[in-house]
Amino acid sequence: MGIEEVLIAPRSSWQNPFVERVIGSLRRECLDQIIIWNERSLYRHLRRYLAYYHNWRTHLSLDKDAPVARAAQPPACGTIVAVPHVGGLHHHLRTASCLIVAVAAAEPRRTRSSGVVHP
Repeated sequence: MGIEEVLIAPRSSWQNPFVERVIGSLRRECLDQIIIWNERSLYRHLRRYLAYYHNWRTHLSLDKDAPVARAAQPPACGTIVAVPHVGGLHHHLRTASCLIVAVAAAEPRRTRSSGVVHP
């Protein structure tokens, strides 16, 4: 077939198509849309974006599903609300009553005696 394997140079991200795709997504979907004040701000925004990317963003390779699969929500759950991510830069949609149940389950518990937060 005349196909030859071409190895990329070590530490040459510009020669790796997978790394190029991730860097391009980071730039287009996050860094081009916000103002970075300092290194701490950059890391905070990148952590938030990566959490969104790995939990909520749809991917074509996963048949337009997120890496963490979500259950279908019936229309009987109530009105649809947008839940912001990355400081409101991106959103995902949920039904309002299902969102209230999820938030209540995620809130930390406090004990009366010590005031310690338990997950």
